Amino acid sequence: MSVPAKSLWRVLAISAALIFAYLSVLTKLAHDWWTDDNYSHGLLVPFVIGYILWTERRRFGRQSANPQIFLGTAIVVFALVCLWSGIAGAELFMQRISLIFILIGITIYFWGASFLRLLIAPLALLLLAIPIPAIIFNKIAFPMQLFASRCAVWSMSLLDIPVLRQGNVIEMLPLNSTVTKKLEVVEACSGIRSLMTLLTLAFVLSYFTYPKSEESGGRFSWLRSYGFWRSVIIISSAFPIAIFTNALRVSGTGVLARYYGTQVADGFFHNFSGWVIYIVASLLLFAVGWIVDRFNPGGRKNLGNEQQTDSELTSEKKSPTSGGKSPQIASTEVTES
Repeated sequence: MSVPAKSLWRVLAISAALIFAYLSVLTKLAHDWWTDDNYSHGLLVPFVIGYILWTERRRFGRQSANPQIFLGTAIVVFALVCLWSGIAGAELFMQRISLIFILIGITIYFWGASFLRLLIAPLALLLLAIPIPAIIFNKIAFPMQLFASRCAVWSMSLLDIPVLRQGNVIEMLPLNSTVTKKLEVVEACSGIRSLMTLLTLAFVLSYFTYPKSEESGGRFSWLRSYGFWRSVIIISSAFPIAIFTNALRVSGTGVLARYYGTQVADGFFHNFSGWVIYIVASLLLFAVGWIVDRFNPGGRKNLGNEQQTDSELTSEKKSPTSGGKSPQIASTEVTES
């Protein structure tokens, strides 16, 4: 990837304009990453993006530039309109999403749309680090709260623990107590926090373990590639894994609250169980990738071909020719005699 010398000043001018226009947006975004536990993984995203850009720098350099000035300008104008609308309406999501649009527009302006496919991973990671609007967030979080509370009541009923559920509130009677206690499955226990982090981890895992040997044979050949569907399966599995592990955590908390009191739902145990469940979810995510690789017929075929080639080379080295000597040595001895 190279920029002509006469266009260098335009790159510097646009970079300065981006910093000026998006300084407050980036500052607020970094503040949300630091204070909002649901998006604390965003603190690592810039480093991951930087690492991807650094490791792919040679691939960028081999890509020929095909500037599309009109299309790039149109997307940049659209991004600036989104930024202005977000500022006028005090909508942070619109302001932040305009950053992605303007990066896409600048890329197309200088290097063309064909170059944009090389930046899909960094742009997708940046998108996953942007907090979604609160109205959408609540639409996702509340059903997950209800599901987790239902799973907890179901698991406690299997153990003959008397329990009553009202929405996302679980009412139970701990042992050696005459007063019922209430456990509320709040937003933090809905599982959406682990879902956002696990979804980002799934994307990073699918990117760095993507089969590099696959070659593109056409515009839409990626739809038939094993690597694409492998990534889809890994990323899609983050949803049920996050929901299942969070339901397991809430159920375990409810059972322990029966025998040890509702204080186990707060403090050290609550935080510790969150880390343990997230580690379990990460291991399950890696297990999905491992299982998918086991069912890859192309991978097994290539592995079989490699093993067959190695066995043929080994048999050629060990084959007895002229008293255990190699064919070259035997022919030399015949010539000398």
